[in-house]
Amino acid sequence: MKKLDIPTLEIFVAAVEEKSLSKAAERENLVTSAVSKRMTELERHLGKAVLLRHGRGVDPTPAGILLYQRAKSLLRHVKLTEKAINEFTSDGVAKIRLLANPSTVLQFLPIEMKSFLAKSKNISIDLVESHSYDIPRLVADDQADLGIYHADYPASGILSYPYKKDRVGLVVPNGHPLSNATELFLEDALEYDLLGYFPRHSLGQFLDYVGKSISRPPIVKLQVSNFETRCRMIQEGLGLGIVPQNIAKNYLSQMGLVFINLRDTWAERQFYLCVNNDSKDTDAVQKLIKHLI
Repeated sequence: MKKLDIPTLEIFVAAVEEKSLSKAAERENLVTSAVSKRMTELERHLGKAVLLRHGRGVDPTPAGILLYQRAKSLLRHVKLTEKAINEFTSDGVAKIRLLANPSTVLQFLPIEMKSFLAKSKNISIDLVESHSYDIPRLVADDQADLGIYHADYPASGILSYPYKKDRVGLVVPNGHPLSNATELFLEDALEYDLLGYFPRHSLGQFLDYVGKSISRPPIVKLQVSNFETRCRMIQEGLGLGIVPQNIAKNYLSQMGLVFINLRDTWAERQFYLCVNNDSKDTDAVQKLIKHLI
């Protein structure tokens, strides 16, 4: 071995952390003899003993401890470099992984993406829909560079910026007993069937979300996630539905529906933009953050 190389350092780090050449071999998908040979070549190259071999396994020597610390740092930088390179497409264009909840995708992102991509020719965006309660965790786990979610407060353990607000309201068919109301509390509509898939998605999470603002759970016989389909179901008299105002207005006239403002405090939603800690300083991600906020 003429010089240090990444695979050898990975094997050395595994040996130190596993305290065993055989376990290091298993971890690195090698045979033990190959690991032993690489460690011998490493020590010959350095001219120093870096592993103390004994009946129980191996331990690093003082020189080995220093090498382990430097190797860990180097391997982390290599990993971050690989991650940074992977954020480009095969054509060398910067790629941003963006998660957003359905309300954001429909209400805000079409215009935002059009204006951003028009001035950012060398950036591509991989946009994936996800649920608000999953997005901060997925971003923190490096499943995405950026995420947009709605919540009462910023998620813990990740950097979030205030993004936008919206309001949800109650959509009812024309001619419904409530259709002449301009605003009401959800409590006032509980005698009627309500289509499921609420803010927070499941009925249980929705009830936790609204707290004591309603006296009893709504009557739910049908769950509908897609906003357009939900409005079609409302049109057919299958129940009332909670829909974001900016989305509902696309269907009101064509489907003969009425939007009623909800006076409940939870009907106004705050959206947040969160960013992956390892991605936040890349140029492409910084440009999108500045554009969105």
